[in-house]
Amino acid sequence: MRKPSDLRRAITEAVQDLKRNPDKLHLFVDEGRVVATGANTISFEYQYTLTMILTDFAESADAIMVPVLAWLRENQPELFTNPDKRPDGFRFETDILNHDCVDLQLRLPLTERVVVRVVDGRHEVTHAPEPVDPHDDPSGWRLPSP
Repeated sequence: MRKPSDLRRAITEAVQDLKRNPDKLHLFVDEGRVVATGANTISFEYQYTLTMILTDFAESADAIMVPVLAWLRENQPELFTNPDKRPDGFRFETDILNHDCVDLQLRLPLTERVVVRVVDGRHEVTHAPEPVDPHDDPSGWRLPSP
């Protein structure tokens, strides 16, 4: 699975509090499953809930929500484009610790398509990129490069 580490990298670069204190971010893969079909290959899809916990987070919730939404738009676009997935696509809970900081938990349903081919008698494994909508304009949501 590649998305958890990719998301960690993206939000750590985007959120000042996490740049200074990366140990405040904890990631867990919950409810994981592998979905395969009876096709001619053993290609499959990882399906799981990524639970992300930020401890003692002292910035605005917006500081984390915006980069997570930008990452999801590129890496899990059906949470935006599929009306059935929008209402439950991104859940969160907050423990208000004091006037200055919170513990924040985000739950993201993620999938990763894995293509498996037999090449020279060995399994060649590649992670397929998300489909790109040619009509989408990322200028409204893509984060600037650091």
